[in-house]
Amino acid sequence: MEDQAAKLRQMIEYRNLSVEHKLTDHQMQEKKIARNLRIIAITSGKGGVGKTNFTVNLAIALSQAGANVLIIDADLGLANVEVLLGCSSAYTMMNLLNDNVSLADVILQGPEGIRYISGGSGLEQLADLSINDRTLLINKLYECEEFADIILVDTGAGVGRNVLDFLIAADEIILLTTPEPTALTDAYAVVKACRNYSETLHIKLVVNRIYDEDEGREVSVKLIATTKQFLGISIATLGVVYDDHNMVNAIKKQVPLLLSYPNTIAAKCIRTIAKSILQGRSTKIKRNWRDFLHRLIFSR
Repeated sequence: MEDQAAKLRQMIEYRNLSVEHKLTDHQMQEKKIARNLRIIAITSGKGGVGKTNFTVNLAIALSQAGANVLIIDADLGLANVEVLLGCSSAYTMMNLLNDNVSLADVILQGPEGIRYISGGSGLEQLADLSINDRTLLINKLYECEEFADIILVDTGAGVGRNVLDFLIAADEIILLTTPEPTALTDAYAVVKACRNYSETLHIKLVVNRIYDEDEGREVSVKLIATTKQFLGISIATLGVVYDDHNMVNAIKKQVPLLLSYPNTIAAKCIRTIAKSILQGRSTKIKRNWRDFLHRLIFSR
């Protein structure tokens, strides 16, 4: 199977290279821009820390700042992104295996111009797909790079293989935790698990539901120091989000916080984090969208 995948990758790379020589200067510039697309996986060590809520509101903040954002819900089988957006998708990513289903059929239009794709529970069966099915899936997903600047992948919580596949394939990882000791322990476990599969990790930490600045700083310093000492991994602090009762109200209304309570403290924190992502591009981007898909789908 690995030999077949390697040969297929070589064929696709050769085909893309051949086509590239035939592109006009304008098309070449468009391809160059497309390669700058950022794939950011958002994860947490345990459930219940606000990961999906953070992902949805971050997408809105990035979109409001001018980015073209696509969310891929890879939290298998839960579809929490749909719940928070107050909408429902008729298709999942795995429906792309049907010849009569296009990427346009699968993509859901969300608020503030964001787009959304449900991964669906079928992603668990990626490893069992034939080479032809994997190739069909990838070829349809290639089109995502034509309209997205940033792809946010909302992974499941924990260190399961399906979660790790997305984390290792992504360019950047946002690790969300809360100050609770169990959340910190599980966040450390995520970094440790990723370290077992990859020595090159670009992880940024967000501490959610803090009560004051000192608490956020203490949590960040503790986790950063521990991962550096015992794993040799340097992670950076991306920001904090204050505990905010309006977040619960927004969830009940099924209207994202940045739209229902745009001036609340948590909304301001998320907009600040979005600004840091867009302006503080110190992270070296090591792959593009096509590389991400190959690593995710063919490395299983």
